[in-house]
Amino acid sequence: MISCKKFYDCLLENEIDFFSGVPDSLLKDFCAYVTDNAEGKKNIIAANEGNAIAIASGYHLSTGKFGLVYMQNSGLGNTINPLTSLADKEVYSIPMLLLIGWRAEPGIKDEPQHIKMGKVTLGLLETIGIKYEILNDNFEEIIEKAKSHMENEKSPFAIVARKGAFEEYKLKTKKETNYELNREDAIRLIVPLLDKDDIIISTTGMTSRELFELREANKEGHEKDFLTVGCMGHSSSIALGIALEKPERNVYCLDGDGALIMHMGALSTIASLNPKNFKHIVFNNFAHDSVGGQPTAAYNIDIPAIAMASGYVYADSAETKDDLIDKINKMKNIDGPALLEIKVNKGHRKDLGRPTRTPIENKEDFMGFLSG
Repeated sequence: MISCKKFYDCLLENEIDFFSGVPDSLLKDFCAYVTDNAEGKKNIIAANEGNAIAIASGYHLSTGKFGLVYMQNSGLGNTINPLTSLADKEVYSIPMLLLIGWRAEPGIKDEPQHIKMGKVTLGLLETIGIKYEILNDNFEEIIEKAKSHMENEKSPFAIVARKGAFEEYKLKTKKETNYELNREDAIRLIVPLLDKDDIIISTTGMTSRELFELREANKEGHEKDFLTVGCMGHSSSIALGIALEKPERNVYCLDGDGALIMHMGALSTIASLNPKNFKHIVFNNFAHDSVGGQPTAAYNIDIPAIAMASGYVYADSAETKDDLIDKINKMKNIDGPALLEIKVNKGHRKDLGRPTRTPIENKEDFMGFLSG
């Protein structure tokens, strides 16, 4: 395994000292090291991976230097447009270094939402004309090769990191919270308050896993819940599509701060269509919690105010058990679109399981519930 410090120092020696991206579970140790050690605005955690490509482009245009963009391979899809229509040699020819975590590398067991991108990651880079190397212990040579390519070809270069590539490193510069609830506590409070015909769309990551385990613990079926195991940031748009077709039933989107920020433009689309049955619940722990705890921009924004400015009818925030219960009951009985931010602490149970039903089984049960 590669020392995060040695890899980082090698980048600095090659004059690569600007970083942007979205933290990844396979890169979380390196991303944590960058968060702790990059100076000032030299590490920008972007809303999404495409934003990070654009930020690195602006950095190159203003300095002539090369930025590093880190991402999970699932986020590579978010970068295709700016990589091909901005950074490509046939457009502006903007060099940058991509560091990509290779989830679901063929032959490595992983979650279903990563399988397809795992298979096509290298082929996708080849298709869009990006040279790459797979990270190994000779990382100094790879970084030197990347720098030479960026200097001579004036185009991006990618380093693809397998699972376990980096040594463990724990984030030190964490912003601590002291709220009454964590996310799982809040889910346990919310679900029993909903009506039997209500529909739930839950965001990717721990939220869907905790919702699944709650149903299991209560010996309930899972047909009321659509677990968005992939496509981070799009749960609210899935919920919108359902809400418009099922106006007689309340649709609850259980979202997260990182996911909301990733595709925040969805708020204006939701509001413009004015679905009265749309209920948006955002668990805000101010972090990309499941991939190392790096902060989101939620510390700097007012989520309810953004929702109201986008055209939501109602938006509020809750921090305590009593406040949550009161405001969920209020939300149930008002016309939306409505949003409730719930401020929660970071973290999850170490023994938290994963859904034992396949995405297809979830989809079929859910569609049966919607048609009932």
